[in-house]
Amino acid sequence: MITIALANQKGGVGKTTSTLALGSLLAQSGRRVLLVDMDPQSSLTQWLGINPASSLADVIGGAESGTLAMPAIIRQLSPGMDLAPSDLTLSACELGLVQRWGRENVLKAALSKVPDYDVCLVDCPPSLGLLTVAALTAAAVVLVPTLPAAADLRGLRLFLGTLEKLKAAGLNPGLQLVGIIVCQYDKRLNSHKQALEAIQAAGLPVILPPVPRSVRAQEAAGAKQPLTAYDPSGRVTGAYQEITGDIIKWLSQNPI
Repeated sequence: MITIALANQKGGVGKTTSTLALGSLLAQSGRRVLLVDMDPQSSLTQWLGINPASSLADVIGGAESGTLAMPAIIRQLSPGMDLAPSDLTLSACELGLVQRWGRENVLKAALSKVPDYDVCLVDCPPSLGLLTVAALTAAAVVLVPTLPAAADLRGLRLFLGTLEKLKAAGLNPGLQLVGIIVCQYDKRLNSHKQALEAIQAAGLPVILPPVPRSVRAQEAAGAKQPLTAYDPSGRVTGAYQEITGDIIKWLSQNPI
């Protein structure tokens, strides 16, 4: 199983939208996909209309180990795609993890207990806290959704610097960056064009095309459906289809 973390310390950049869209498209390609909602805000879980009786908090635990194994909380979403849901109690877990030895490896250990999947996509919280560190420690590769704005470019550089520090610290020296997904892009805006050009000029690996700005994602969340199911022929779905193809190609050329 290849674990892919979708991470950025900034919120509202498209992590959850990208996780669900990519997961749906990978499942449609015949792969078995596990989505992990690592965010205490549980945006992914809520998007899908799930109110879990047990969640990732019960698996990870806090100062002490969790009381459930990962398979006990997994919910089937559709043929080929499952979810490990989250809820607000995960916030308390993160506080407890400060006191726990080996806290960086809690997700990696939990994922070792799951059935056989081809791909695991982890929707990370909008922070550089212990939950994000645990996700990046468990992941083989990382995707970084971002917005086309100057402030987001500065945050992007900070996050990529954190990745290098994590690798240098020996937590996950083999972690690889697949690329950056530019979300909510409006080609009519010069500021968006300039931001995309600045990211590319910095030598950062942008996965094209940028995902266009659209209300369809909010509508899909309101309908409790993946965007790819709600608007299968839309521009945003089309962009994610191309991005998914590029990710599959990258993984085939860079065996993990």
